[in-house]
Amino acid sequence: MNKIRVVVAGASGRMGRALVRAVSEADDLELTGALVRHGHPDLGADAGTLIGAKTMGVTLTDDPLPAIAETQALIDFTVAKASVELAALTAQARIVHVMGTTGFSADDEIKIRAASRHAVIVKSGNMSLGVTMLAALVKQAAKALPDFDVEIVEMHHRQKVDAPSGTALLLGRAAAEGRQVSLEEKSVRLRDGHTGARKDGTIGFASLRGGTVVGEHEVVLAGSHERLVLSHVAEDRTIFANGALVAARWGQGKKPGLYAMADVLGLS
Repeated sequence: MNKIRVVVAGASGRMGRALVRAVSEADDLELTGALVRHGHPDLGADAGTLIGAKTMGVTLTDDPLPAIAETQALIDFTVAKASVELAALTAQARIVHVMGTTGFSADDEIKIRAASRHAVIVKSGNMSLGVTMLAALVKQAAKALPDFDVEIVEMHHRQKVDAPSGTALLLGRAAAEGRQVSLEEKSVRLRDGHTGARKDGTIGFASLRGGTVVGEHEVVLAGSHERLVLSHVAEDRTIFANGALVAARWGQGKKPGLYAMADVLGLS
C-alpha cells in the first residue's frame, strides 16, 4: 500500500506536535515535511525530537516550496497570514490542503476561495468530528426552533489570542444557516453597561479564557420556560489531529474546491 505523503505546517506548536505524532503513528500516512516560521529556534531539528521519539529523517524547515512540491497533503494549523500564503502554494501543486487555522479577514477568505479553484481545501474552525456533528445539530435545532434565543459560550486556555474562537463562529454560522440569516448581521459579541433588552433573532457570543482548557463550547437555545443546551468538551488536542487526518485522506482524488468537515462526514 502506498502511503499518503503529508507535510505539517506549524510543526513546533502544540497542534503541530500532535499532528506530527498522529501522522507518524498512522499506517497509511508518511510524514515527508515539517514547516516552521522563519527564524524559529527549532529550525534544522529532526521532527522526531518534537515528540520525544526516534529520529524520523524529516528536518524542520522554513522553506515550504520544496516540501509542498513533494507531498500529497498539507495539514496547516498556523496563523491566517501563513495559511493564505500556503494556500497559494498548494494551489500551484494541486494537492490537498487541510486548514484548521482561524482568524481570517474577508480579504483572506477571498484569496482562499481563489486557491480552492486548483487545490482541494478542507477548511474548518474545528477539525473535531464531534464538533462537526454538533454544528449539524445546532443548524437543525435553530431551524426547528425559530423563536428560541441562541447564545454561544466558549472557553479556552489563557494563551489563545482570538475571540470568539473559530469553533464558536462555526457554531454561530450553523445557527444562522439554519435560520437563513447572516451571522455578520445578527451576531452580538459584546455586552457591557445598560444594553437594553435582547433583540429578537440575534446570536450572542461569550468568550472565557483561563488555565489550560483545551476547548469547551456550549450552544444554548432559550425559549419560553425551557432551554435546550448542546455542548462539546475537548479533552485532548489529538481529537483535532485525528479529524485533520480523516480530512487529508478524504481529500485524495476529490475535485478542487473549498470543503468543510461536514463534507468529509457526509453531513452537507
